[in-house]
Amino acid sequence: MVSFTIAAAQYPIDRLANWDAYAAKVTRWVDEAAAAGAALAVFPEYGAMELASLDPATMGDLALSIETVSALLPRVDALHSALAAQTGMHILAASAPRKDADGRFRNAARLFAPGGIVGVQDKLVMTRFEREEWDIAGGAALRVFDTALGRLAVNICYDSEFPLLARACVEAGAEVILVPSCTDSLRGYWRVRIGAQARALEGQCYAVQAPTVGDAAWSPAVDVNRGAAAIYGPPDRGMPEDGVLAVGAEGKSQWVFAEVDTARVAELRADGGVLNALHWDEQPGALTLPAVEIVDLR
Repeated sequence: MVSFTIAAAQYPIDRLANWDAYAAKVTRWVDEAAAAGAALAVFPEYGAMELASLDPATMGDLALSIETVSALLPRVDALHSALAAQTGMHILAASAPRKDADGRFRNAARLFAPGGIVGVQDKLVMTRFEREEWDIAGGAALRVFDTALGRLAVNICYDSEFPLLARACVEAGAEVILVPSCTDSLRGYWRVRIGAQARALEGQCYAVQAPTVGDAAWSPAVDVNRGAAAIYGPPDRGMPEDGVLAVGAEGKSQWVFAEVDTARVAELRADGGVLNALHWDEQPGALTLPAVEIVDLR
């Protein structure tokens, strides 16, 4: 598939009465994206932290709320896998802390393909809050996912602000970079937005930002959420002058949709008004890039 529609979520953090309320909410969101013709739905970073509200006794405690959400991940993933199969969409589920065998938590985004295969990308570079208060550890592997839609990569929030990560993915053939985000200020939102747009410019590809929105005073993790979802491309021929294909109204609960054409990525990388992707290697030190693992989700 070359041309398809992407849905980027501006996803509200809600206090949920029970698991059924969560399942109904996610199902409703996925069904709305599918009804609008989306082939790929992108949920935000740490959107799964709303699941901490299912345990009123611990939801106000940061460490215990992380434990609660991590324990629910198998159930969350089963729900998203079923929805991907039912709708025929690829779904990047909201990222969540996952407890690993070493006892550390890592921020994991999971990409569900309609055929039942799941790809996982951990966040690699931790923010100060994740390091100093959450005690979330960084992941190690950088991956690019081969899908029926093309090659997709995931740079979770802060990761999008480090160009070598995206560049390594571009070198591995990534055509669309997904940037799920969670920021508690407009400054944070703009840092990630500027990072996402810069990665689209450098890689001559698409970048998709999907943030959490709204207030959740009950949560010590995601109490304030600011941002706007968007789909970006490089400002070049056949793209919008500013590179913004679509952007939402900041703070509003909504999907943002745009049609992308991955054939344009190949065209611009070969014969764009500028050749950022081709000329990257002319920077001193530009050849030192992280290793990338290709994961087949087809």
